[in-house]
Amino acid sequence: MAIQFLAAERLFKLDTPNTTYIIGVVDDEGYLGHVYYGAKITEGCGLGYLLRTGEAPFVPSKNQREKSSFLDFFPTEYPTGGIGDYRASALEVRNEDGFTACQLQYKSYEILEGKDGIDGLPATFGANDIAQTLRIYCVDPVLQLEVVLQYGVFEDVDVITRNVIIRNKGTKALYLEKVLSACVDMDMENYEMLTLHGSWARERHIQRNKLVRGRQAVGSFRGESGHQEHPFFALVTPETTQEQGQVYAMHFIYSGNFIAQAEVNQFESVRMEMGIHPQGFCWKLNSEEVFSSPEVVLTYSNSGLDQMTNTFHDLYRNHLIRSPYLHKERPILINNWEATYFDFNSEKLLAIAKEAKKVGIEMLVMDDGWFGKRSSDDSSLGDWQVNEEKLQGGLHKLVREVKDIGLKFGIWFEPEMISPDSDLYRAHPDWAIAIPGRVATQSRSQFVLDLSRPEVIEYTYEQVAKILRSVAVDYVKWDMNRQLCDLGSVSLEADRMGELSHRYVLGVYQLQERLVTEFPDLLLENCSGGGARFDPGMLYYSPQIWCSDDTDAIERLQIQEGTALIYPLSTMGAHVSDCPNHSVGRVTPFKTRGDVALAGTFGYELDITRIPEADRAMISEQTAQYHKYHGLIREGTYYRISSWRSNGFYDCYMVVGKDQKEALVTYVQVLGQANVHTRKIKLKGLDPDADYVLEGTNQIYKGEWLMTAGFLVDKLWGDFKSMLYHFVQ
Repeated sequence: MAIQFLAAERLFKLDTPNTTYIIGVVDDEGYLGHVYYGAKITEGCGLGYLLRTGEAPFVPSKNQREKSSFLDFFPTEYPTGGIGDYRASALEVRNEDGFTACQLQYKSYEILEGKDGIDGLPATFGANDIAQTLRIYCVDPVLQLEVVLQYGVFEDVDVITRNVIIRNKGTKALYLEKVLSACVDMDMENYEMLTLHGSWARERHIQRNKLVRGRQAVGSFRGESGHQEHPFFALVTPETTQEQGQVYAMHFIYSGNFIAQAEVNQFESVRMEMGIHPQGFCWKLNSEEVFSSPEVVLTYSNSGLDQMTNTFHDLYRNHLIRSPYLHKERPILINNWEATYFDFNSEKLLAIAKEAKKVGIEMLVMDDGWFGKRSSDDSSLGDWQVNEEKLQGGLHKLVREVKDIGLKFGIWFEPEMISPDSDLYRAHPDWAIAIPGRVATQSRSQFVLDLSRPEVIEYTYEQVAKILRSVAVDYVKWDMNRQLCDLGSVSLEADRMGELSHRYVLGVYQLQERLVTEFPDLLLENCSGGGARFDPGMLYYSPQIWCSDDTDAIERLQIQEGTALIYPLSTMGAHVSDCPNHSVGRVTPFKTRGDVALAGTFGYELDITRIPEADRAMISEQTAQYHKYHGLIREGTYYRISSWRSNGFYDCYMVVGKDQKEALVTYVQVLGQANVHTRKIKLKGLDPDADYVLEGTNQIYKGEWLMTAGFLVDKLWGDFKSMLYHFVQ
């Protein structure tokens, strides 16, 4: 059984294949405490002593005069504010009289077979034979508030999921001012905090800093998960590498405002928390209304970052992504954005399609600029009518001609946005998020549609759906190019204005759920100015997300390293683009661009009618290479061998088949060096007793040799050079 209640000691024991999570109920007090999370323990009885309730200041029933001292050190499973625990809370509630204290008491529990979703939110799932759900019911009798702590436990992957369900059981309204989804209290072990940071075109760079006393946090209140920070963090011991050390990680299945926080207190304990960012958040909960928080994924590794990475990869492949493309090859696409930007017409697109077909590309994607008066990025968002000056004969004619060439067809939308210069804005200016009387802030010459309003959701959906119903579209790129501000909605009452950011995200989820339901065979790729909304919430609706607007192969090494730390390679939108690169001006070999993009969904972002003939000829080799290796890359186990960000000269990673019969190693020499010998790398994840042949040679290597003694990579001349090494049994 994955979940047990040890009644004699009032302990809940949650087991995954290699980890154990234990929660304890303090008798007579009703406090719920965190006992243990770590390597698997076969016997949980007797571990309740870890709550330290038998030492000063003792539980309040034995020492009421020091209740605050008790609350301020007790490892609370779900801490609340205003009652004497001065560490960061997970829940803060205000009643109609303005009081903000909340204290939860344990009431009951239930264990359910299987792992269901959460209404209106993306969440992991699991069948009855592979997952269980624990619900712990807590109450605040003064507020007449019920809080259900919900835990999902999987028997095939080392993951615990957490979220809370809050119900107002009283007759008066309550205001939820902070609702986090997960908290873990544990002793401090000299941890370091690992996070992912960045900016536009520099997303998800790995950052690691020593954890010190006080609160350290990353977060977003931009209305999206964001370019700048990521809804993930891990506490790692100082000796942690890819292969060794302890890792406690949290990842948020949510696409809006978030906070991820660690606090080291006066007693050398650390509190990890994650959930919706409380800044600007306030949710009114009337009598019998329910609020469900998004889900947090927890995992523990005592074998370094590789184990953490592969746990997240397996979870998302097996228990989050629902697309029919999950275990299929994605069509190799060519997107016209960097080829033409807004300057295109049907003739230009068809010319690209014809050349693309010759070299093995399988789909043409028409990007921004096909609708309204859109010849730049300062008009027409919201006016989703075909611009027939560009597309002579309309969209039907273009799609038919592309299909006649033998390619699939994809199209770009930015459904969540509205241009001030648009027919939609002139008709419905109140549909844009704005504060009355204040000049709204533009970004990229656009505003954000108020998706907290049902009529706006309905209109937005129908604008996209009517296009997809009218022509045979195989793929949609769903973009979102600005953050939220000026948070105001004419449809929300004053005491509900703090709900807008969360209601907006719920509106996005509703739109995408309708889309994948009505068009189940559609390949959906999410995008947000590149990678600003690359998060697990979006993966629930689309099997791939555009990784970054920076397509330079060398820049992508760090971006894709940070992304692959927690996401399967098959989720990363990666393309071969033109040179000099449009973001940084760097010139890299066409082969290197292809090898780096192979660690993703793979496609092209260039004008194939104008590139050098030698590059065009190489596309046939690259598309064949994609078909050869994509199954391995999509389904295999990923290992990081070395990182350019740390060694300064080269990048190396590999993917091993689940049956260990083949492996693909990608080696990129970023900077060449004079007077050096061949470089030795040590591979991972192979069968130590198996013989492996290096494809293209007669060389045979024992798996044990490759992992222990190492492999000598080719000595390359020049910067930005790459090699692929394919080992097969």
